[in-house]
Amino acid sequence: MKKLKYLLLAKSIGFYINVLSFVAPKKAVQKAYAIFSTPRKGKIQIDAIPEVLKSAEAVAFDFEDKTIQTYIWKGNDIVLFLIHGWESNSARWKKALPYILKSGYTVVAIDAPAHGLSSGKDFNAHKYTEFIHHVAKMYNPNILIGHSIGGKACLHYQTIHKNKNVEKIVVLGAPSDFKSIFENYVSLLGLNTKVNSGLINYYKANFNLSNKEIEGSLFSNESNIKGLIAHDIDDKVVAFSEAKKNSIAWQEAVFIETKGLGHSMNDEELFEKISAFITE
Repeated sequence: MKKLKYLLLAKSIGFYINVLSFVAPKKAVQKAYAIFSTPRKGKIQIDAIPEVLKSAEAVAFDFEDKTIQTYIWKGNDIVLFLIHGWESNSARWKKALPYILKSGYTVVAIDAPAHGLSSGKDFNAHKYTEFIHHVAKMYNPNILIGHSIGGKACLHYQTIHKNKNVEKIVVLGAPSDFKSIFENYVSLLGLNTKVNSGLINYYKANFNLSNKEIEGSLFSNESNIKGLIAHDIDDKVVAFSEAKKNSIAWQEAVFIETKGLGHSMNDEELFEKISAFITE
């Protein structure tokens, strides 16, 4: 019943935007972007920080007019970044952390824009990429691990900024390209092609994204970066075909197909494989 109510609400919002697109197309696109980029959950209250994050050193960075919240588990000189997904926060790594921390590495988890304790009201993968880049200037990472859109942000970061210090990247349940993200949203709301095209053009104009960045996976293993791609065939959020596209673009990466984990990808056996990969 709850899922049905959510679907009906989404379709009614989409109907409103579609109607608006015929009388005020620019306003319709702005409305579509506002809904698309505003997370409904994932924020953390300062007086209700999850226990797993209390075990880390909390460090906030100023970036332009935003605050980037990070959590640092200090270890040796090898630095690993944890990049969570949409409507989540750094606490999502709670189950994976014991397997990652046994590596002895220094682990840095980043709250995305408008998530956790990071500031902002809107989110997109481009902004997330720049968050990662800013923190990387302080803690030059050797390893990146990202879930969902966080995985896409990791690949986009390395594609754009080409950090020569990065040796390994792990992506879990991640989309391959930005186009698929738009298509999922457009399908959910039932938006017309006019709004869809306007939304893509809005991203191009405001976030300096090229056609190639939107329509395809640009990441290629130009620097011999070792990779691990894991995706569940039952993922209802990001289609399994997205993982296939990632693996084609990054043929040298280890590909792990799981079943029954859904989009969360929380599984002890998988965590063991990730731990072995990052320490080998």
